[in-house]
Amino acid sequence: MTKKMNVESFNLDHTKVSAPYVRLAGVTKGEKGDVINKYDLRFKQPNQAHMEMPALHSLEHLMAELIRNHHSSVVDLSPMGCQTGYYVTVLNEEDDHAVFDAIEATLKDVLEAKEVPACNEVQCGWAASHSLEGAKELTREMLAKRDEWKDVFVVEA
Repeated sequence: MTKKMNVESFNLDHTKVSAPYVRLAGVTKGEKGDVINKYDLRFKQPNQAHMEMPALHSLEHLMAELIRNHHSSVVDLSPMGCQTGYYVTVLNEEDDHAVFDAIEATLKDVLEAKEVPACNEVQCGWAASHSLEGAKELTREMLAKRDEWKDVFVVEA
């Protein structure tokens, strides 16, 4: 048995998941009653595929900006270092369907985008590393499997 780690995703058996998916990865309750839900928004199969940095970076900018048009309690949207997905954190939201719907609506907005928001040296720490078309391709792949987002784990035959 491996030692339980402090980071939730380090306790996840990455060989047992089946991307793409969206899963509730953690719930943190604050001292004053606030609840933060962290979602694992996985685009690529761990250890088998990854998002190229310019596309991942552009998709991060697009989703971080656009998701707030669809859900008022988003705290953060941040990329995973392994380049397979993002974390979406939401404050005081009990309805997973609302989060799934916000993600879907956001991705549909990405497909309509004409430019990457904040893609300049003033607003971005690595403005030269972007790909709008790459972000749209990742989005098309994710939306094509919308019906599978709740299927997190590999089904053994």
